[in-house]
Amino acid sequence: MSIELGKFNQLEVVKEVDFGVYLDGGEEGEILLPTRYVPEDCKIGDILNVFLYLDMDERLIATTLTPLVQVGQFACLEVSWVNQYGAFLNWGLMKDLFVPFREQKMKMQVGRKYVVHAHVDEESYRIVASAKVERYLSKEKPEYASGAEVNILIWQKTDLGFKAIIDDMYSGLLYENEIFCPLETGMEMKAFVKQVREDGKVDLVLQKPGFEKIDDFSKTLLEYIKEHGGRINLNDKSPAEDIYGTFGVSKKTFKKGVGDLYKKRLITLHEDGIVLADS
Repeated sequence: MSIELGKFNQLEVVKEVDFGVYLDGGEEGEILLPTRYVPEDCKIGDILNVFLYLDMDERLIATTLTPLVQVGQFACLEVSWVNQYGAFLNWGLMKDLFVPFREQKMKMQVGRKYVVHAHVDEESYRIVASAKVERYLSKEKPEYASGAEVNILIWQKTDLGFKAIIDDMYSGLLYENEIFCPLETGMEMKAFVKQVREDGKVDLVLQKPGFEKIDDFSKTLLEYIKEHGGRINLNDKSPAEDIYGTFGVSKKTFKKGVGDLYKKRLITLHEDGIVLADS
């Protein structure tokens, strides 16, 4: 049996001690799970799902806490402290996550957040992080279909819009003129693939492709109003954030859809919302 450092592992309880339980780590020997993390009614022979990392003395240790990032993943983390060797990030565990100076794009500052990639350093066998995230993104051409839903982490602002990390693997771009809600580095959200270019670059949008067509969204809006008793509290003067939060579309698309239904006399417009014409 081999264990994976910096990830969750399913390990068997093999010994109980006053300060916790020991788990079977295979070739790595027994691994301590301290008392504070031991589940109630835990007994020898139980299989526990635990995260493995190194303690202050560089010994393997287990926890049932879920860190903010695992090995092989990207995350936006806050700097807790800095010393002569590098910066230390809060990742939700007792021991902070180390970022050597050589892995920083700029000198990290306490209290600020940075997008980093977590990995195991081959020389020291320690879990470390790097702000040089480009080197950890896949160079393979993604095989997403247009319209595919993906998970993204907003990475950095550029002249064109916002770079995003897709599914912990690929780089994507949200164009400025297609963004209709406030974005900032570190935000995690759903997005949709607009297209995968020949060079492998991925264009993203925050609303499902097709909704920009008035007729498509009009149908969605009409069904939504019907499902909500023939009335909604949104109208063309509502904040763009409220519209996006409800429908996942821009205010411009929403207004066009409302206009389309109004012209067809399917709805009536009021100061406090929209009502079905026959309601």
